[in-house]
Amino acid sequence: MPQLSMLLHDRLKQFWGYSEFRPPQGEIVQTILNNQDAMIVLPTGGGKSLCFQLPAVMRAGLTIVVSPLVALMENQVQDLQQRRIPAALIHSELPAAERKRILSTIARYRLLYLSPETLLSASVWQRLLEVKINTLIVDEAHCLTQWGETFRPVYYRLGAVRAALSHNRDRIAIAAFTATANSLAQATIERILQLEKPQIFRLSPYRANLNLQIQSVSTPRQRRQKLLAVINSQMGSGLVYVRSRSESEELAEWLTQQGHRTGAYHAGLKSIDRRCIEQDWISDRLRFVICTCAFGMGFNVR
Repeated sequence: MPQLSMLLHDRLKQFWGYSEFRPPQGEIVQTILNNQDAMIVLPTGGGKSLCFQLPAVMRAGLTIVVSPLVALMENQVQDLQQRRIPAALIHSELPAAERKRILSTIARYRLLYLSPETLLSASVWQRLLEVKINTLIVDEAHCLTQWGETFRPVYYRLGAVRAALSHNRDRIAIAAFTATANSLAQATIERILQLEKPQIFRLSPYRANLNLQIQSVSTPRQRRQKLLAVINSQMGSGLVYVRSRSESEELAEWLTQQGHRTGAYHAGLKSIDRRCIEQDWISDRLRFVICTCAFGMGFNVR
């Protein structure tokens, strides 16, 4: 065990540049390496992704990461590739030739990011049956409780994935990661994923660097002027949430006229247009995105 701990710290330093784990990252990594099921509830920015990426680096075979949002997957895979960690993603918008290339070379990857729907597609599923799989990671696991019955019912089928993939081979562990699941949601996640005596890791979601402020306005004009004042006072970038598609477009156009690099984001846009806005925001080509709840899952934070 001391030798493994030293090797973990070596890889942590080599790939991520950190000398020490944040609590409880080290314990989570050990749990996954021990092939135990786990439920991990850590606040945003708590370093959840490292907890499953490092074990994937430590051993041969494939770690499957099920994630609900293409932008989040693209963000994490790009980060991994920059660290020279073999990783790929497959989603519905990927060109057929690129999808075929990834599937044909799947054995060279350590992490493969998939949406739930892509995981259960025939071509991907058949290929997964032919390779060694270490762990199934369900990222943003609270989506099982929020989307599973109506919006994306395929989430409710994830509990059967382990048994099907584990047939005639070593047991595959499942680890569920989330930042926003209360005790009831955690129990639902455990039930849907059929977790077996999972190790539980919980940290308070409280973030000392975040604060909530409420300001009252009386008219739409006052609301716009107040928003403009807030934006003008900010050094960085941000998201502005509104209730409707039309409001996001109108407000984004108005802010652009005021000299701010701004885009509108909502479910009425084509997928390719949403991806472009997401990437423009990540890359600072857009400073603010005026969005509905369609922009709902966030991006990779370490």
